[in-house]
Amino acid sequence: MTAVAEPHAGEPRRVQRVVRTLALVALFTVGIIALMLALAGAFQPKVKVRASRDEAPGRAVPSDQAVAVVKLIRRPRQESAVGTIRAISEAVIASKILARVEEVRIKAGQEVKQGEVLVILDQADLKSRLEQAVAAEAAARARSELAETDLARFRRLTGGGVSERELDQVGTAVRTAKADLERARRAVEEARIVQSYATVRAPISGRIIDKKVNAGDTASPGQTLVTMYDPTRMQLIATVRESLALRLKVGQQLPARLDPLGYDCHATVSEIVPEAQAESRSFQVKVTGPCPPGVYSGMFGRIFIPLEDEEVLVVPPGAVRRVGQLEEVDVVHGGAVHRRAIQLGRSLDEGWEVLSGLSEGERIILPRGAGATPAGGRS
Repeated sequence: MTAVAEPHAGEPRRVQRVVRTLALVALFTVGIIALMLALAGAFQPKVKVRASRDEAPGRAVPSDQAVAVVKLIRRPRQESAVGTIRAISEAVIASKILARVEEVRIKAGQEVKQGEVLVILDQADLKSRLEQAVAAEAAARARSELAETDLARFRRLTGGGVSERELDQVGTAVRTAKADLERARRAVEEARIVQSYATVRAPISGRIIDKKVNAGDTASPGQTLVTMYDPTRMQLIATVRESLALRLKVGQQLPARLDPLGYDCHATVSEIVPEAQAESRSFQVKVTGPCPPGVYSGMFGRIFIPLEDEEVLVVPPGAVRRVGQLEEVDVVHGGAVHRRAIQLGRSLDEGWEVLSGLSEGERIILPRGAGATPAGGRS
């Protein structure tokens, strides 16, 4: 007779242990989730959301205070381009000879006239060369005169045994002597021109920017001695991005400003360099206009390029107050006054620009003494 195997005695205990373990894990998981929800405030009472943005509870509208309306205005928009003041006529005066500097008669900022002596170089050797050239010219003139005398004598003797060949030789000698005399004259002229290089004069009337040498220095050919410019003819060279440069044309009038002097004027576009700068994708635009006193080359300036009109929300300056880092106004809404935080932009002639927090047509309270407290002084 076959025996039937009985279940192992420890099997129910293992099942019970597994069940208890799973229950503990589930209970632990539920506890963790509950703790996270509690920390997140899931079991706290919710705060009622206000109907209007950033508004404090309303209060009654004061009867003795004026009310202003938030306006939407259209105003011309423009973009500025910065530049540098440069002279239209600038001169870099360099030495043409190798010589020692004997005298410097100018200093930086000095006004000079055209042709005025600026620098004098040593010209002792140049004088000697000129004297040699003058002596050579005198010798060439004497030879030329002698040759002409011989030619005249030979012509008188043409019937007395002077051959045609001899006469031709004398004529050739005369022409050679004249050519030598002309060459000597040119040498004298060249020596005088080279000697004049020792006296450096102003090529234009203007103002000295700087002198690059002092007395006793040795100037070499091509070395800069003096830089100068004409202060009566100045221009502003501005860097304009290509999308704006395409709007401009030569002869167009643009508002301009010299910030160091606080000077505003209208400038005329005189030149648009037809080549974009590869690094910034911008063009150089040159403008000219009336120059006030005290303008120097290298000063900072800007031009203003007109764009399309823009729409701007504005509020009176007196309606805005500053509380810490916040800018607030009192808005009339639903028959009550609500305090609302707003964000301001530029200070315009029409009032403060409102970037956010208000809409066109909303009414705001003007406190007593309105206009005395601009919010934060930003522009």
